[in-house]
Amino acid sequence: MKHVAVMGAGSWGTVFSMILADAGCEVSLWSRSSQIADEVNQKRTNSRYHPGLQLPAAVKATNNPDEALTGSDLVILAVPAQTLRENLSAWSLSIPQNAVIGSLIKGVELGTAQRMSEVIAGVANVSANRVAVISGPNLANEIAEREPAATTVACSDEVSARRIQDACTTDYFRPYYTTDVIGVEIAGAVKNVIALANGMAVGLGYGENSQAALMTRGLAEMTRLGVALGANPLTFAGLAGVGDLIATCQSPLSRNRTIGEHLGKGMTMQEAQKITSTTSEGVKSCQSILDLAKQHKVAMPITEQVVNVIHHGQGANEVVRAFMTRSDEGVEKMEHL
Repeated sequence: MKHVAVMGAGSWGTVFSMILADAGCEVSLWSRSSQIADEVNQKRTNSRYHPGLQLPAAVKATNNPDEALTGSDLVILAVPAQTLRENLSAWSLSIPQNAVIGSLIKGVELGTAQRMSEVIAGVANVSANRVAVISGPNLANEIAEREPAATTVACSDEVSARRIQDACTTDYFRPYYTTDVIGVEIAGAVKNVIALANGMAVGLGYGENSQAALMTRGLAEMTRLGVALGANPLTFAGLAGVGDLIATCQSPLSRNRTIGEHLGKGMTMQEAQKITSTTSEGVKSCQSILDLAKQHKVAMPITEQVVNVIHHGQGANEVVRAFMTRSDEGVEKMEHL
């Protein structure tokens, strides 16, 4: 039986713990909150994030990171992107030397514009063949009901990717593996920003044509950036790319789409975040994604407009207008990219 440490007891970390336990793993779930850890152990629930979910007995919680990490074959990181460096700095010496580290985190670090796998390799001082990323159309609330879903596990080392694949395969959750870490990470980060834009369109009352245009051109943005960084363009046609983009842009369960919708209806950023009360990685990472694009001279007009709304006070109604009236002949001629 594999022993897996899941570091983070938020919405997705909690559900991924359930998946691992259902797949036959012994799971140590770390929570910053001692109250959540006690509730998981005593009641098998995490009512803050999933009130109706009964966790399997194989999930044991703790608020002691060393206790969670000791003896782990796999370490799954499920903390917000902008807190990863700080948390991992505190944990790195406790990670077993042969453990594969998997990231559920979808974002790009502010300041450094590093992908999460780059932060992990640098802070934990581990080789790339021990770092994997997990991404796909994985809305946690649906998977908590054990509805069928699939995901992508990416690692430069196929053996490590398959170790994680084997650890989280159930009759309702099917992981596929790839070696394209860059493509999977860029898709997972950028789709959140496009979902913010799509939510704004919904909030403004725009219909399916507008949303389809935003999603399709958003897919082009993420593909351009990924290819510039060395990704396989075919990755963006798969689960981690268009699959996750559709789910995140279209589902009312998507935090990024929901915040965008509130902004489209005229709320301020502070009002929208207060209502949703959970982390939106698109809000946190849109600036760093744009910074990364500028470093590589990649045009990302939708991302740029989202940054203007989130950080510079532009009205959401300007996003679609600016997108439709922009002058970018070189990009428009290459419709597929």
